[in-house]
Amino acid sequence: MYGHFQGSIVALPTPFRDGHLDLDAFEELIDHHVEQRTDGLVVAGTTGEAPTLNDYEQRSLIHAAVDHAAGRLPVVAGVGSNCTRSTVDLARFAAAEGADGVLVVTPYYNRPSRQGLIGHFSQVADATDAAVVLYNVPSRTAVDLEPDVVAELARHHENIVAVKESGSSVQRVEELVACAPVAVLCGEDSCIAPFAAAGAVGAVSVVGNLAPAEVSELVRAARPDGDAARAAELQSWLAPLVRDLYIEVNPVPVKAALAQLGRCRAEVRSPLAPLEESSRVRLHATLARYTADQPVPVP
Repeated sequence: MYGHFQGSIVALPTPFRDGHLDLDAFEELIDHHVEQRTDGLVVAGTTGEAPTLNDYEQRSLIHAAVDHAAGRLPVVAGVGSNCTRSTVDLARFAAAEGADGVLVVTPYYNRPSRQGLIGHFSQVADATDAAVVLYNVPSRTAVDLEPDVVAELARHHENIVAVKESGSSVQRVEELVACAPVAVLCGEDSCIAPFAAAGAVGAVSVVGNLAPAEVSELVRAARPDGDAARAAELQSWLAPLVRDLYIEVNPVPVKAALAQLGRCRAEVRSPLAPLEESSRVRLHATLARYTADQPVPVP
């Protein structure tokens, strides 16, 4: 039922170099996650600064991800926007390129009604055979995708197979698991363990960019048939890093952290701004503890 949409799925940032896509760094990030046995990647999503990419860049990024991953791990392409027609066009492109799925965010700014949401996602699902992952992130879109809407969409569209839930409510996860025949994916790094315990089958994470093996183990340990004590230990171990990856708006901190590790530049696009110096010092100190003298706890 869930196919590729379970386990540790990492939300990749989009590397830039002097204002342009840095596809060399992007491909190196993909190789790193193949080596670390990450379960899948999301490209051109929120962490990928999709709103700042023009159409050519977004298509180039999707093509590069699918081409370079070459089947070594699944690629979910972010295609959502606040324009249904544009979302449909990009979803068709991603499917033609061979993406394993498309991530479709609730339309932001427009604030559509229940029927508007159903119409938007239905048009995307009808336009392609690609697997569709709904993306609910009310803190950014000002629209909440309620469980009954998810359930109705999934009942009428077989290719709507998952929902990324980026709130912090365990009750919401329980409601989705109870009423919607889709995979529930945690989109909030601080909630991976409780969401998985409530029935989420995976996580789309930012912290997985820095601790892929630990996040992968956490997702599995936190499942109802896993090891709750180990899950709690890992979630606690990750907590300071998760905290500081959101010291400013995502993806500014994660790019700064990856730059410290030499994996890509910290460069972000306006209207985002570089990390404030006080935030940079704190984040770098935290990251240094993880890479030096704070080993992951062992079972």
